[in-house]
Amino acid sequence: MKLIEPGEVRLEGQWLKVGGKVIADDTALRIDELIRGALTKLAESKDGWDVLYLDRRDGRMWELTYPHKDWHGGGPPSLDHVIKDRVKAKYGI
Repeated sequence: MKLIEPGEVRLEGQWLKVGGKVIADDTALRIDELIRGALTKLAESKDGWDVLYLDRRDGRMWELTYPHKDWHGGGPPSLDHVIKDRVKAKYGI
């Protein structure tokens, strides 16, 4: 698993059409690995779509979102570094 690098602030997954199928790209797969193994879940948004995570290695917080809510399942995932002011306003932490 490739951990989040210090200079990274956004990981944006994509869906690709390959042989008539839609598959997740490498970034979407990486996001899935990160939220399963490297990040700690802290909170969910009230609607359940957005999730706040902590990278225990450097203390940075990350928000998992699905920017294409009009697509099936919300579309591919996006993982964005978020600052404490945004976290407090949205998640109450």
